[in-house]
Amino acid sequence: MSNLAKLEFVALDITGNNYLSWVLDIEIHLDAKGLGNIIKENNTAPSQDKAKAMIFLRHHLYEGLKTEYLTVKDPQVLWSNLKERYDHKKTVILSKARYGWLHLRLQDFKSVNEYNLAMFRITSQLKLCGVKITDAEMLENTYSTFLANNVVLQTQYREKDFTKYSEFISCLLVAEQNNELLLKNRESRPTDSTPFPEVNATSHSGKEQKARDRANSRG
Repeated sequence: MSNLAKLEFVALDITGNNYLSWVLDIEIHLDAKGLGNIIKENNTAPSQDKAKAMIFLRHHLYEGLKTEYLTVKDPQVLWSNLKERYDHKKTVILSKARYGWLHLRLQDFKSVNEYNLAMFRITSQLKLCGVKITDAEMLENTYSTFLANNVVLQTQYREKDFTKYSEFISCLLVAEQNNELLLKNRESRPTDSTPFPEVNATSHSGKEQKARDRANSRG
């Protein structure tokens, strides 16, 4: 447990379910350490740098994988072996991400925030698999999946000519929050139930008391 606490990111699981994200983390951290070329084929890195990279790679493997590749001392060889073993995960994840993208609809979510989280999860998976989704595609997917009774609203947003998905989704989030506030105000105080101000109420009761006093004096 003490070793796991010192990891800079999640270690590669023996199932390979986190292989794509692990690869990205490894590449980024090795580049930051000036060791990025060591995992490439036909590199001429000095043995000392290879040893540093190997220590880093093995440190971010689960114990079962460390045992399986115990005799491998070259980081490039280890990198290639892991790629041969787990690269098929890319095909599985890509298939699921494409299916999610094709069936991603704004109208299927209870809130804009839930839709936005799903959007970024799916597009991130696609990018890991080498498929880039543009802002224009993200915008069009959102426009085209508005509820049928919100066609006018969809047209109004289209006319604003958003070029960035982030700007458009921020606009939707603000509109949604304002709408929730409006609904809460209506629930707490229904239409035509606004109470009289306290000043008016006091003035009105004062006039009634004076009228009773005059009636009593006349009597």
